[in-house]
Amino acid sequence: MTGALQVFWDDKLLSYDFGSVHPLNPVRVELTMELSRHLGVLDHVELRGFESAGDGLLSLVHGREYIEAVKRSGRELKPHYVFGLGTTDNPLFEGMHEAASLIVGASVAAARAVWTNETEHAANISGGLHHAMPDAASGFCIYNDVSVAIAWLLEHGAQRVAYVDVDVHHGDGVQKAFYDDPRVMTISLHESPRTLFPGTGFPQETGAEGTAVNVALPPGTGDRAWLRAFDAVVPPLLRAFRPQVLVTQQGCDTHLSDPLAHLSLTVDGQRTIYQRLHGLAHEVTGGKWVLTGGGGYELVQVVPRAWTHLLAEASGHPVDPRTACPEGWREFAQIRTGEIAPKVMTDGFQVEVQTWGEGYDPANPIDQAILATRRAVFPEHGLLPD
Repeated sequence: MTGALQVFWDDKLLSYDFGSVHPLNPVRVELTMELSRHLGVLDHVELRGFESAGDGLLSLVHGREYIEAVKRSGRELKPHYVFGLGTTDNPLFEGMHEAASLIVGASVAAARAVWTNETEHAANISGGLHHAMPDAASGFCIYNDVSVAIAWLLEHGAQRVAYVDVDVHHGDGVQKAFYDDPRVMTISLHESPRTLFPGTGFPQETGAEGTAVNVALPPGTGDRAWLRAFDAVVPPLLRAFRPQVLVTQQGCDTHLSDPLAHLSLTVDGQRTIYQRLHGLAHEVTGGKWVLTGGGGYELVQVVPRAWTHLLAEASGHPVDPRTACPEGWREFAQIRTGEIAPKVMTDGFQVEVQTWGEGYDPANPIDQAILATRRAVFPEHGLLPD
């Protein structure tokens, strides 16, 4: 192995751009990479190039007719509404197919590097486009890079792959791609579909042999309650499933200031999530960890700090949350966005967790959500739900 973390990066990844007024602005990824550079995080990783995904790779998940529609839409800039192309969520832009294929290529390259033992961990911070369906764009996502990466792993001999999605939105596209495939366990912790797009991700959606797992959390859920849910569901299921590779999506739109959702996590809570995932990767897969970005629409205040913590944690050189954000980066962020960037890498919160093993309250909405998930899937894996 060449190192603990390879990061697959090319400035061309910033070409996945729906326009300056669209929530998914690539400046958030640009600012993440710049903050990581300024803090020395990238000194501890191996930056790698990659090839764009060709039609053969894309067709592991996506239909040929859909792929051709994406190509035409990116050339002609004419909507194909039947494929979700040209909507408010998924507006057209020139070179859309090429930009989306680059993101897929980076995630597949990350999966390949981990599977072939080139590295323990591999990241595509621009990836995590988990809403894209086999035959339609959805929720800002044209191609589903994480699904294609998982499909690539299966094509190359993986028998058990676990996918953990901590985005505020349900990872519906990945769940759909593998809903009937017991080789892939998809675990999504998200805001309740009763209050947030895409309206799926109820605990009763359990897939083949209980391998689709959904934790639907009520609006307002903060660090302590979110992590309680994670600890009550994710570690026992991963230990029972025994995946060979862990693939994760780290959308940071769970933050209390995110404009598109209603959970209440802090950067400190998100940093703790990354520590948990890192530890589980070493415990259950021998370190084989493919990590991606995802949602996150507080472009300056949250995303760069959260994902810089993610890369730092995965590199084995975590950043002290009390660390100051470098002035050079803050100036760069203001030039690029006009916003005053945060001064420190923390929101100032101490994260404490009361574990499920210490007892639960059946009248508590958080515990009700946890219990619904455990009862829906734990028996399928020989685990006690209560």
